[in-house]
Amino acid sequence: MSAAVSNGQDRRDRFTAVFPKLKRELLDFVTAQGFPVDAISCFQRNLDYNVLGGKLIRGLSVVDTREILHGGSLSEDEYFKSALLGWCVELLQAFFLVYDDIMDFSITRRGQPCWYKVEGVGMLAIRDAFMLEGAIFHLLKSHFRKEPYYVDLLELFHETTFQTELGQLIDLITAPENHFDLDRFSLSKVQLIAIYKSAYFSCYLPVALAMHMAGIKNEAAFKQAQDILIPIGEYGQVQDDYLDCYGVPERTGKIGTDILDNKCSWNVNVALANCTPDQRKVLDENYGRKDAVCEAKVKKVFLAVDIPGKYTVYEQESYEKINGLINAINETPGGLKRDVFRAFLAKLYKRTK
Repeated sequence: MSAAVSNGQDRRDRFTAVFPKLKRELLDFVTAQGFPVDAISCFQRNLDYNVLGGKLIRGLSVVDTREILHGGSLSEDEYFKSALLGWCVELLQAFFLVYDDIMDFSITRRGQPCWYKVEGVGMLAIRDAFMLEGAIFHLLKSHFRKEPYYVDLLELFHETTFQTELGQLIDLITAPENHFDLDRFSLSKVQLIAIYKSAYFSCYLPVALAMHMAGIKNEAAFKQAQDILIPIGEYGQVQDDYLDCYGVPERTGKIGTDILDNKCSWNVNVALANCTPDQRKVLDENYGRKDAVCEAKVKKVFLAVDIPGKYTVYEQESYEKINGLINAINETPGGLKRDVFRAFLAKLYKRTK
């Protein structure tokens, strides 16, 4: 194992080791309220099943950003608080995924059945999703109430949640279940969905949390961070769209369903912009149908218009554009550092899962 891989695993292990402490705190709180054993057990199972098992890119990014802004290793207390905020982001991710899978009728998530598909759960998953969200604000209150940036953290989580739900709104009304009209699709809607459903939450939130912890108060710095991180998030969402069709389930941890679910994804919009009239007819007649044969016909059109090749071009152009934005940062003491954004981009560039 290379030193870089080993170091990466060590960082992941240290971050992961914080979660049991937070879980114990949450369960102790519920226990202290006099809840019965079976209720506590349900909450614990919810936490274990839905919060763990992800790539942890968002959560680790809080810690990585805080360390870069600090200029070195953090104290134990600083690391714990940074990791706690990282796990709050992971809790928010779990909250989104649980209810998103229900709305999308998804089958698997992170290599296992979606939570609502687990025997005995069903639509109780909605309740469990809101418990995951509530856990975030309990932890924030317990550990940051006396910090001068506490309200900033609360506002950031609330605002990001609203932005993400707006993205989900656009996603679902653009392609309602069992209503097939590819004229409703466009690359501009793909961009809107990517920014609101993914970019603010996946990229801006982790970095902004660390910036608040680091004591950065300059609004211009937050604006510049957002101007870089939103394109990074947009790029990451297009990656997700591409991997939904071309990723290997053993690596991605999920079976792609965007074609079956009539999703307004990057893949289909690029195909619509480049297909022949005959190919468009195939897409109109087969996209969004819950049928493996129809899905195969759509994928055949995707290959015919060379979606993989066009994605390769898109990825490289995005990488170069984002690096240009990063290089334009004027580093100042106590302000933004280019390495914050380079580290974030490195986590995404050419990923396969």
